[in-house]
Amino acid sequence: MTPITGLILIVDDTPTNLDVISEALSDAGFDVAIATSGERALAQVKRRLPDLILLDVMMPGIDGFETCQQLKANPHTCNIPIIFMTALSDTDSKVRALELGAVDYIAKPFQEKEVLARVKTHLQLSNLTNNLEEQVANKTDELQQKQLQLIQSEKMSALGQLVAGIAHEINNPIGFISGNIIHAQEYIQDLLQLVNLYQQYYPEPVTQIQEKLREVELDYLQSDLPKLIESMQTGINRIKDISNGLRTFSRNDSDRPILFNIHDGLESTILILKHRLKASDHRPGIQIIQEFGQLPEIECYAGQLNQVFMNILANAIDAVEESQINTGCITVKTELAENQQEVFIRITDNGVGMTEEVKQRIFDNLFTTKPVGKGTGLGLAIAYQIVVEKHNGVLDVNSYKGKGSEFIIRIPTTI
Repeated sequence: MTPITGLILIVDDTPTNLDVISEALSDAGFDVAIATSGERALAQVKRRLPDLILLDVMMPGIDGFETCQQLKANPHTCNIPIIFMTALSDTDSKVRALELGAVDYIAKPFQEKEVLARVKTHLQLSNLTNNLEEQVANKTDELQQKQLQLIQSEKMSALGQLVAGIAHEINNPIGFISGNIIHAQEYIQDLLQLVNLYQQYYPEPVTQIQEKLREVELDYLQSDLPKLIESMQTGINRIKDISNGLRTFSRNDSDRPILFNIHDGLESTILILKHRLKASDHRPGIQIIQEFGQLPEIECYAGQLNQVFMNILANAIDAVEESQINTGCITVKTELAENQQEVFIRITDNGVGMTEEVKQRIFDNLFTTKPVGKGTGLGLAIAYQIVVEKHNGVLDVNSYKGKGSEFIIRIPTTI
């Protein structure tokens, strides 16, 4: 068993008592401090906190009861166990001592073995209590973090399912339109050819037909209708691209990492956030600059990396909005490391930037600079966990107040 040690402060105005108790405690391996009055005890405690106090009741100046009351009223000293040493044997004195917060009392004249036994017992109880409180606090904090992380993960999962569902629902009508527009284009060409044949063999139609031809502007219709169909086809292709981007963003991770194109993940995430980049009544539009290098497909958990990109880009947009500048800009740059074993993703904004204090805490759980209700303090903490713990990578930030921020993600090409 680990020996019980600690600093014991003995407060007594009788030199004989001080000598006897001090010697006994020192022989037992305790550090000992001495005070001959309540005032000196309070002054001594300010300089160094003892682990336990043996406190005489009857002293000149402030007595033991008043000394105990002051110690318990101070948040820095209120948890120090206090054992009264008293010749008072009446019940009222004992009750008062316990009501003031003392953990025990020793009746004078005392026995050395009894003093040592009580000191060791209450030090052990104090240590157990402190350890238990610390463990409870740590477990409570850990549980809260796990719960909030689970909520965040569930939100991202729900978003992924929603996006995947929307992409699936888009595909059905788009597939129908895309398949039929080809036939519509052929039918229109046939009809236009038929009209041309009529004009060729019946150049002088009846008056009603001539009036209708002028009304519909046949020449303009013949030249513009194919362009209209082509424009519709371009729109369909654009919707297909959006649908593919949604499916890329919402892809579910398997139990094992897969080969993934980082650029697909970045582009799909930018697509999801595109509505936030547009100009509004409160600010101009935010420009996204993509500087993509030549990257191989990397081995990773694609859905989780997309979540990292989402959290960092969303924070970058928030920073630009908060800065209220007229030329908001976010640059997304990728490159392969010289050793070809890592990829770098740099996301840079010209927003409000961060102080050194904020930068040091930016990846801490539950830390947020956003107003209540607008941030959980988990987005960047989860991003850090995904990059560092899940992918053995590095997530770092460079930022200066008023000069924007740069988040640097380093991911190994293989896990």
